[in-house]
Amino acid sequence: MRRRIIGSTVIAVVLAIALFGAPLAIVVGRYLLDDERTELEREANVVALMLAVELAEDDTIAVLPDVPGTDDDADFAFYDDFGRRVVGVGPEVLENDVLEALVGDIEPGDTAAELVIGAPVAHDGAYVGVVRVAAPRTETYLWIGLVWLLMAALGVFAVGAAWLMARRQGARLARPLEQLALAAERLGDGDFSARSPASGIAEIDAVGAALDSTARRIGDTLARERAFSADTSHQLRTPLTGLRLGLEAALDVPADRRSVAGLSAAIATAVATTDRLEQIADDLLQLARDTNRGGALQVGDLLERTRAEWADVLGAAGRPLRLVVAPDLPAAAAAGAAVRQVLAVLLDNATRHGAGAVTVTARDADDAVAVDVEDEGPGVPDSAEPFVRRSRTAGGHGIGLPLARSLAEAEGGRLLLGRRSPPRFTLLLPIATEHAPDA
Repeated sequence: MRRRIIGSTVIAVVLAIALFGAPLAIVVGRYLLDDERTELEREANVVALMLAVELAEDDTIAVLPDVPGTDDDADFAFYDDFGRRVVGVGPEVLENDVLEALVGDIEPGDTAAELVIGAPVAHDGAYVGVVRVAAPRTETYLWIGLVWLLMAALGVFAVGAAWLMARRQGARLARPLEQLALAAERLGDGDFSARSPASGIAEIDAVGAALDSTARRIGDTLARERAFSADTSHQLRTPLTGLRLGLEAALDVPADRRSVAGLSAAIATAVATTDRLEQIADDLLQLARDTNRGGALQVGDLLERTRAEWADVLGAAGRPLRLVVAPDLPAAAAAGAAVRQVLAVLLDNATRHGAGAVTVTARDADDAVAVDVEDEGPGVPDSAEPFVRRSRTAGGHGIGLPLARSLAEAEGGRLLLGRRSPPRFTLLLPIATEHAPDA
């Protein structure tokens, strides 16, 4: 790119110099020649006037008068009306072109080697001769050559200046593009923090801004994908563990003591757990794709289904699950997938970290639908921050509650720790303004 900018600039300057310099050089050459002819005409006129005065005093001309300020290289001669040289330096016979000066006009008669001018000499009202002035072309051509040489030097200087400016401009344009290429290479290597610096060139800055925006979008997408993977593993861990424990418990029974009813119960439990896993996967996919939003959710119906899923899990530990739903509970403006996952997190925490009975209460909180999940365990220590996630890819503890809060906030609701001991978490959901099918 730099070579192209420099090359195109230099070519443009050379063409401009050629297009304007060549005619100018011709004009300058003609001007110098015309200026030399004008000087010779002046000198010829001066000599012709002096000879006319001399003829008026004396009818003969023996020598040419000395004219101060005339060109030292110029040759002067006087010719009679027949074109014969009378006195001075010049050819014996006057050239025909110069002889025409006898009619009263100054006539040029240039030769290949000289610039020649003839001026008429008057006496008693008639033209009686011609003053011939000749100067070699060499001196004039020397001046023309010097002027052309100066013009050529200026042209070379202009080309050099253009080359320097083009080199600087090429570097100014190429450097931001090289930085863009480096940022794109870092982006391709997985460094989504790569940013292109501002160059002050609007078009290049627009490309850099687009590249930066792409890097941010890809980085955010990758972060969401990683978070989704961590959230999925967290949500699937508990039901998978329950499924494994149930199957292992069935296998631990000696073969001679296994009954059809026992195996059927174990299989039924495994199928139910599999259905729950499938529901969790569907919910997470819906949330990841940001689909199934904006419906009116009947919270009471969702809690009944949730109790059916979790009653056996808590019952296996000898802990009851109680459900209290206020009458005439309004519908919530939230996605069922999000609310199911929030409740799954809260119930899983109560199962693993709590004690005693678990109570889920759905009530009308004026401008919101409130769902309280509480148990009889020791609760959350005062020093703990339950909604702070340890890192983007943290596994195990430290994911569930932050995930639940982010899902609640994504639905326009909130997840609060209403009481630390015994623990009570409250999910607040906005009330639906229009009843729509259950989300």
